[in-house]
Amino acid sequence: MTLESTLLARADSTCELCGAGEALAVYAVPPAGDGTAAQSALLCEACSFQIDNPGNEDINHWRCLNDSMWSQEPAVQVLAWRMLTRLRTEGWPQDLLDMLYLDEETLAWAQATGEGQSDDEKVEHRDSNGAVLEAGDSVTLIKDLNVKGANFTAKRGTPVRNISLVQDNPEQIEGRVEGQRIVILTQFVKKN
Repeated sequence: MTLESTLLARADSTCELCGAGEALAVYAVPPAGDGTAAQSALLCEACSFQIDNPGNEDINHWRCLNDSMWSQEPAVQVLAWRMLTRLRTEGWPQDLLDMLYLDEETLAWAQATGEGQSDDEKVEHRDSNGAVLEAGDSVTLIKDLNVKGANFTAKRGTPVRNISLVQDNPEQIEGRVEGQRIVILTQFVKKN
């Protein structure tokens, strides 16, 4: 069964946010969207366009979140939280946000893109050249690093793919080197 057919069955062939039945497509929910049904949602063209293009929201279109925010699917909950957070100055979205409960893991996923944070609150991870790093990026080590506890040295030039960001520390990322998941200081990597 393909991802699309799985989502069509789960969503009863409708957009999981607004209920529209036309122009449906699989939407991988960032930053964790790994191509599985658990981290994807079935969205109509209008919903996916407005999610990906802040500032182009039709406020009345998003009244559908009153129903879809109660979905049992974490990916749908994450999208509902992000849109309600983006639109909260309108009044009614803040009321819905106050009612919405997300478990810790789902809330961390929802907040991972920085939605709803002011520019001062956002933690930006930057490589040694000042390029902004995002979850899922690939980097290269620019220095030999002794890995404590693993008894090996990560050599200069080693690629580290699909990194994850340490949310509360802009100077650290996590990645897999020689089969070990390690924490790496951003000052020792270069974005590919």
